[in-house]
Amino acid sequence: MPINRTISRGLSLLLLCFVSSAFLCLPYTVSAKQFITLASTTSTDNSGLYQFILPKFTKKTGINVRVVAVGTGQALRIARNGDADVLIVHHRSSEEKFVADGYGIERFDLMYNDFILVGPKNDPARIKGLTGIDAALQKIASSKTLFVSRGDDSGTHKRELSLWRRQNIDPRRQSGTWYRETGSGMGATLNTAGAMKAYTLTDRGTWLAFKNRFRLVIVVERVPPLKNQYGVIRVNEKRHPHVKTKLAQKFIDWLLSPEGQAAIGSFRINGQVLFTPNAKSGPTR
Repeated sequence: MPINRTISRGLSLLLLCFVSSAFLCLPYTVSAKQFITLASTTSTDNSGLYQFILPKFTKKTGINVRVVAVGTGQALRIARNGDADVLIVHHRSSEEKFVADGYGIERFDLMYNDFILVGPKNDPARIKGLTGIDAALQKIASSKTLFVSRGDDSGTHKRELSLWRRQNIDPRRQSGTWYRETGSGMGATLNTAGAMKAYTLTDRGTWLAFKNRFRLVIVVERVPPLKNQYGVIRVNEKRHPHVKTKLAQKFIDWLLSPEGQAAIGSFRINGQVLFTPNAKSGPTR
């Protein structure tokens, strides 16, 4: 009898432990499901923007945002494959095609900054003081001065190539000579440009966050062709039924709301605003 009582007591304790463990694990299991995946650019991630605004969204909603930071082209491919719930990139024609092809629900303007042309302090192509980006790129090409491109199908790379095309120049034909392609993100490309004493195109946000600027200076900035607009898109659940539509929509609604726009606008480095919010409407639902 004492043995049976001991066994019974042991089984009861074991069952209690099992139930307690299951109960304790339940909140974690529920909260672990409350996340979305955001496919976005290295420029937004490298700047520190997401580290600043996402905790505010998570605190308000309990939804975590997992960022996959790659070039715009790769971010679009990730979203097309259904491996993201939300997309934030900066190449409008590609974004509009993404929606037109049925992969995204709707595109919204979110924020903008601008691109800048940076180069060595001694300015070997004698660009500083020129009034536009067109003349600057012409001088780089004609003098065959070193230029470093991301070469990674990112939004920055796409914009750079479009700027060359304005001058009927295809620098990729000179790849490996005065034109070098890193196939890397913006931070790594800036490091390469600094080490090689070369020019490169970068977004202002990454430039302001970049810590290794002692060899480079801004040579062209604040001209209309260099505006850098970002858009936000929800992945279409009709293409990919597994996407977290409700959670993703909550995130987009927050980004477009006065609260989200204010969070973006209040992000600064050394007192400088990195991204200017410009959503044209509030929450979509």
